[in-house]
Amino acid sequence: MNRYDFQKIARIRIREAKVLLDNGFYDGAYYLAGYAVECALKACIAKETKRYDFPEKESAIRMHTHNLRSLLTESKLDSAFQLETSKNKIFEQNWSVTKDWSERYRYSLRSDKKAAEDLYSAITSRTNGILIWLKKHW
Repeated sequence: MNRYDFQKIARIRIREAKVLLDNGFYDGAYYLAGYAVECALKACIAKETKRYDFPEKESAIRMHTHNLRSLLTESKLDSAFQLETSKNKIFEQNWSVTKDWSERYRYSLRSDKKAAEDLYSAITSRTNGILIWLKKHW
């Protein structure tokens, strides 16, 4: 997988999440919306990879995670992220909705419409969305 693969998958997964959300499949919508953020963060990480460099083992292991907070750290966007959250409280709120997403939600049967709508909105907001911000860095 490369940076462009992750970008493409992020775009596809967020569109799929919208289709599921619009059709009442809230568990799947929640899962795929969060997965889109995971892929976007991995695209940011891939951007920082030098073509012929061999990654150090610990770093490579940390990159193979689904934890969004860990991926944010691995993306080396911490400074830019801190700057954005300090000047944009809505973006900060959107991250607080997004950051606790987990791949374990693929097994969820909670059918929580509000949680799915809130996550999708936090990720896709045109002005303060997590995915919009990540696209600036991938």
